Amino acid sequence: MSRNENKKPVGFATHITAGGIAGAMEALCCQPLDTIKVRMQLSRSGRAPGTKPRGFLATGAMIVRRETPLALYKGLGAVLSGIVPKMAIRFASFETYKSWLADKATGKTSVGSIFIAGLAAGTTEAVAVVCPMEVVKIRLQAQQHSLADPLETPRYRNAGHAVYTIIREEGIATLYRGVSLTALRQATNQGANFTAYQELKKLAHRYQPDLQELPSYQHMLIGLISGAMGPFSNAPIDTIKTRLQKASYEPGTSAFQKITSIAKDMWKQEGVRSFYKGITPRVLRVAPGQAIVFAVYERVRGIIESLNVSPSQDHYTE
Repeated sequence: MSRNENKKPVGFATHITAGGIAGAMEALCCQPLDTIKVRMQLSRSGRAPGTKPRGFLATGAMIVRRETPLALYKGLGAVLSGIVPKMAIRFASFETYKSWLADKATGKTSVGSIFIAGLAAGTTEAVAVVCPMEVVKIRLQAQQHSLADPLETPRYRNAGHAVYTIIREEGIATLYRGVSLTALRQATNQGANFTAYQELKKLAHRYQPDLQELPSYQHMLIGLISGAMGPFSNAPIDTIKTRLQKASYEPGTSAFQKITSIAKDMWKQEGVRSFYKGITPRVLRVAPGQAIVFAVYERVRGIIESLNVSPSQDHYTE
């Protein structure tokens, strides 16, 4: 994503390293918002006539009151173990797909090709990391036990225990429940995310021709805007996916039957607004998360480039 066309492409390991560090920073900053989002999506509040679904602040306050503030970080272990490889795969695969789609003569990539590279990167990370990670994370976040009461034992003690229990009781295929919806969500997210980020970055350079590299605060602002686009475009997919990964089903039930059953139940029992449950914390989590990710990624990548040696010992000159 460097502006300088004369630079040789940095090594694959650079994208892995910078993406992994950026992912870890995002998880540590944004996990509470994700926990609130999941609780809102799983909530059945608002079904009774004349009642409203529990809002963002009310859900967060209820978690803190009942389960202590540490409960906002439920599932963090699963997220950290997944988000570092997820971000590494996201950036490395995006740069790889983008290079494949670039014009062989000029080396430039069209807007359409960037969008396709983003779609492919989102699909890759969904299958490789995101789906199993989110099944475990959602199971942990859905447990409404108080961390202040040592006698209140949850079903899943931690991410490792959750993986073991899920595989033992439901089979390893359960970790890939909702993989089609996850892939669709991640693909649309990253298609919109990378396209917006690249185009806004070009625009920023156009208005600031003297800048060789944008400052970190501008990377954060551009990442904030691009990160907000995905959640608005695929909120219903994310809500259905969350409920699908939380629930248990009889063996032999097809993925299509599960998805249609959830969608029909939501439509009949809770109305169209239920498909957008958790949209506020999701945007508040994803948009700042992408701001952190892009700013950290660009900074770490810049540091590695300045050393003139990538983590894989690939030498290049400026």
